[in-house]
Amino acid sequence: MRSIEHRCSYVNLNNPRYIHYHDEEWGVPEHSDQKLYEFLLLEVFQAGLSWECILNKRENFRAAFDGFDISKVCAYNEAKCAELISNPGIIRNKRKIAAAVNNSIIFKEIQQEFGSFDAYIWGFTNGETIVEDYHIRTTSPLSDAVSKDLKKRGMKFLGSTIIYSYLQAIGVLNAHGKECDLYPGKSEAAP
Repeated sequence: MRSIEHRCSYVNLNNPRYIHYHDEEWGVPEHSDQKLYEFLLLEVFQAGLSWECILNKRENFRAAFDGFDISKVCAYNEAKCAELISNPGIIRNKRKIAAAVNNSIIFKEIQQEFGSFDAYIWGFTNGETIVEDYHIRTTSPLSDAVSKDLKKRGMKFLGSTIIYSYLQAIGVLNAHGKECDLYPGKSEAAP
């Protein structure tokens, strides 16, 4: 674990899950298709809610969605979706659950087309991380382009704001604020 003294001002310092996520995952370039899939699935459920709410339910989502096993999620039928809708540990929104299954199928199609989802998503920036302080905005031309392409492919609940958040989560955008020890160019906090 990193030793961080100053964090982005939005972090709830009373929530250990949020602190860990901020310090160890958010803005770190992610190239594992498994993790890229997990974050994309979770982002579907974030629409209209806070990311902290989703983080607090992350392990419940992991259990409910078979460890984020994409092959299993792609095969979910009406009975499994009904089971998910009755699960109080996750966001029980019928349309979001249907979108998660739909998007999983399209995620696999993208993997087949590009060799990996990693190649697809990082291809939008030629593999480069863009540094952009989270205070600046909630969408960008990049998130607009990614969202438009995913929607064209048939994905749901992935508008530009959600995709902007996703790009931050997976490190395509490094959006740590200048107040944060993880802001690019700042040295890590002393132990």
